[in-house]
Amino acid sequence: VKEVEEIGMLLPQVEASVLSLGKFNSMVSLAAFFPFKSAQAALENMNAISEGVVHADLKLFLETNLPQSGKKKSVLGVSDGKIGAALQEELSSSIQTGGVVAEITRGLRLHFHSLVKGLTAMAASKAQLGLGHSYSRAKVKFNVNRVDNMIIQSIALLDQLDKDINTFSMRVREWYGYHFPELIKIVSDNSMYCRLAQLIGNRKELSEENLESLEEVVMDSAKAQAILDASRSSMGMDISPIDLINIERFSSRVVSLAAYRLELQEYLRSKMSQVAPNLAALIGEVVGARLISHAGSLTNLAKYPASTVQILGAEKALFRALKTRGNTPKYGLIFHSTFIGRAAAKNKGRISRYLANKCTIASRIDCFSELPTSVFGDKLREQVEERLSFYETGDVPRKNVDVMKEALKENGEEDNTLKKKKKKKQAAEEMEAQAEEAPSGENGEETSAKKKKKRKAESEEAPDAEDGAEETETPAKKKKRKTDAMDTQPEETPETPVTEKKKKKKKKDAAE
Repeated sequence: VKEVEEIGMLLPQVEASVLSLGKFNSMVSLAAFFPFKSAQAALENMNAISEGVVHADLKLFLETNLPQSGKKKSVLGVSDGKIGAALQEELSSSIQTGGVVAEITRGLRLHFHSLVKGLTAMAASKAQLGLGHSYSRAKVKFNVNRVDNMIIQSIALLDQLDKDINTFSMRVREWYGYHFPELIKIVSDNSMYCRLAQLIGNRKELSEENLESLEEVVMDSAKAQAILDASRSSMGMDISPIDLINIERFSSRVVSLAAYRLELQEYLRSKMSQVAPNLAALIGEVVGARLISHAGSLTNLAKYPASTVQILGAEKALFRALKTRGNTPKYGLIFHSTFIGRAAAKNKGRISRYLANKCTIASRIDCFSELPTSVFGDKLREQVEERLSFYETGDVPRKNVDVMKEALKENGEEDNTLKKKKKKKQAAEEMEAQAEEAPSGENGEETSAKKKKKRKAESEEAPDAEDGAEETETPAKKKKRKTDAMDTQPEETPETPVTEKKKKKKKKDAAE
């Protein structure tokens, strides 16, 4: 860069001068250009820059092309502050970010194809598009097995379904209430009301024969009888068959939505047991999923301190309290857990702080552990229960170190069982492979016979060694006798296979 206008940088004339190639070439000239060797190398450099890490290629390029000595010290302009800080640590030269650098990089992006010889605007745009696609694909495919995006979407859909079912059921109550207003007071549950509206239809057709079907829906014989009695002396208006058909259709849709909500909740439970089992065991699947959703991902939640997790979801109340200098909130989303509801009024803040601490531990274990397990979550839940009883009765809870040691032992036992199962599978596979590859004929029989003999010899030597170890405690005379016997035994054992081999060789020679 030859010269730069810093004072009048934001003037429209200066901004327009960047757009013209002639004026830009008078200010900026190309000193060095190093193209990527392959698309894979370009993607690696792109990932490194996005993470704020200096790649080896970038470091080598800057070290070779930056002027090290001179009267004026060179200043390196970097558009991204994160990579600029990383370069400041790696290189000794001074670095500038923001201000003029943004305008120069804007001009470089615009006129890059004309600065580099042999590069066209079409080729540059195609290369950028290809690199952008590969970068986005790599980001989307990151950590396929433990995707927390599905948890975020399912908990959002669950909340939306709750609102929609509530709105639709209120519509059914209002609509069917013109015909049978007494049913609203008898049945308070929304989904049950919709099923009853679908079942009853015209109240005048309700009789003693329908009492069993009413009991199946209501699960109460007295309530079913009350519905039957109310239908006979109802104050509602008469309704046409077409209106009844529409009410029944709408109520059936609400019932199906309520059934789908239960299925979605089961799916969320299974997904949480795969992605964040410890957090689900500690605080529950729904509250844990809400925490992950509010944080953006499980990794973001693991990065948060316990103080942030404690008030996660109560940001408005926090900033209002800071603005008015009032009391800050004690809890956010974790208020929906059972622990805070069970605690006394004076202990709610203390238990929420303790619970937030355990939630951060559980989320970090779930985020960075390779094998998903709920052992730590169960132990952390026990700790919170003990802390609750400590606030109420004064019983001293266990120390965190002891609880974590127990959890590690249990987790180690589970890992051992999994490893044993894997080893058994591998052994079975190896046995099958050996059975398939085993050679037929005498050679195969001879090798198997030799292996058997070796195993027998080893089994005979093992008890001898054990006898020798026991004899060390006996007196010296017994030692001498038994050592003589030990010396004779290993001499006799190797003779047997030798004689058998000689016999086999003689038999073969005779056969030939």
